[in-house]
Amino acid sequence: MYDVAIIGAGVIGAGIARELSRYDINVALIEKENDVSMGTTKANSAIIHAGYDALPNTNKGKFNALGNPMFDKLCEELDVPFKRIGSYVLAFSEEEVKTLEELYQRGLDNNIPGMEIVKRDELLKREPNLGDQVVAGLFAPTAGIIGPWELTIALAENAVENGVELLLNHEVLDIKKNDTFKVITNEGVIETKYLINCAGVFADEIHNMIAEKSFEIKAWKGQYYLLDKMKEPVVNSIMFQCPTDKGKGILILPTVHNNTLIGPDSEMFDDKDDVETDSDNLSFIQEKAKRTVHNLPMNQVITSFAGLRAKPSTKDFIIEEVKDVPGFFDVAGIESPGLSSAPAIAVYVADLVKAKYEDLKENIAFNPIRKAVPHFMSLSNEEKQALIAKDARYGRIVCRCEWITEGEIVESIHRKVGATTVDGVKRRVRPGMGRCQGGFCGAKVMEILSRELKKDIKTIVKDRSDSYIITGETKEVRS
Repeated sequence: MYDVAIIGAGVIGAGIARELSRYDINVALIEKENDVSMGTTKANSAIIHAGYDALPNTNKGKFNALGNPMFDKLCEELDVPFKRIGSYVLAFSEEEVKTLEELYQRGLDNNIPGMEIVKRDELLKREPNLGDQVVAGLFAPTAGIIGPWELTIALAENAVENGVELLLNHEVLDIKKNDTFKVITNEGVIETKYLINCAGVFADEIHNMIAEKSFEIKAWKGQYYLLDKMKEPVVNSIMFQCPTDKGKGILILPTVHNNTLIGPDSEMFDDKDDVETDSDNLSFIQEKAKRTVHNLPMNQVITSFAGLRAKPSTKDFIIEEVKDVPGFFDVAGIESPGLSSAPAIAVYVADLVKAKYEDLKENIAFNPIRKAVPHFMSLSNEEKQALIAKDARYGRIVCRCEWITEGEIVESIHRKVGATTVDGVKRRVRPGMGRCQGGFCGAKVMEILSRELKKDIKTIVKDRSDSYIITGETKEVRS
């Protein structure tokens, strides 16, 4: 029996789990996939929005404004990469300058600090690669970039370190309620006093298992290009185009690891598992992005990918206790700026649960600090020597694109929320994130996973549970 169970281990579910681990209660974090951060959190723009875009008096506006300033402390505690590099919304005509002025006023209404509208001459001093049609930009200095899956893994690790139980490979099939909730999964029944729905694009389906239908979630696909690291950055800040009814438009931004990200488009799909990329959509993204940067180096593309966003019928975040099912909380429809809002949402939902108890005691052993796996190549020579003396595997390079050692990979596997797949290792310590995309290091990562997990290498998967890489030896297959 748990006090609280959370369905969905994306950035929202993991954040709530960590907040609840501050208290003396039993918490379960339930995830249908074989790792955390496997849905929308895994494939998004990785932006911490300043907060000028969301309409005032909405959940989006409220939680974005509250969440943005929380990232400095949160990322310091969890040892997660985060940079405040500012953002621009670009106008390509005098008509669009009026949109910038509207966004500026909305930002003032949302109490967003430091904004300014910058004209072309000053813009080019700051961003020399901008296109010929750009006439002005709205600058917001508090916008930032982050590693979204790195944040989620860190939140989950810290939650587990503080007593939360993570239940991976548990797909929710049905929910019943008498005195308590009975969450029926493919691995058995989970009983809990309170239940929180953080199921992303599937949140409406989870809601409908136990409550009257009150909203619908549509999956909107966004596709991206990722460019290789370059000596000179394409842009120094996040570059938005003027927003439309479909979203914030095609953007260009540096990542926390010094790559360049371009995208996304926006297209509705009925299939909530469809993350295929499409050449026509990617071509559209490339053409639109050239308006922002005239000399866009598309010869530096190393991969493309797609992610799904949960667009709710309410057009706003749904964060509430469900009226017809006391003790059941929806945290649904968390599209952009959901990542930016995540820390504030976590605190708010934890407070909703806390209010259910007359005297909820704090977890006196709670420790907010979590250290990441050390990136060997960023250490000083003295630190490198000390680490190799302790574990010689830190002296063996596995991934030459990102300079990742065997020691880092092994540690990522044996953490509290350890990697069990090739992409799980990739998300934690980055082998396969570079120019060759795992072409050279992927086989070695598989060998290390097989050895450390004591599993047959044929059972090691790329990402999800059915993504097998090896079926057998060549002679076996031919025969």
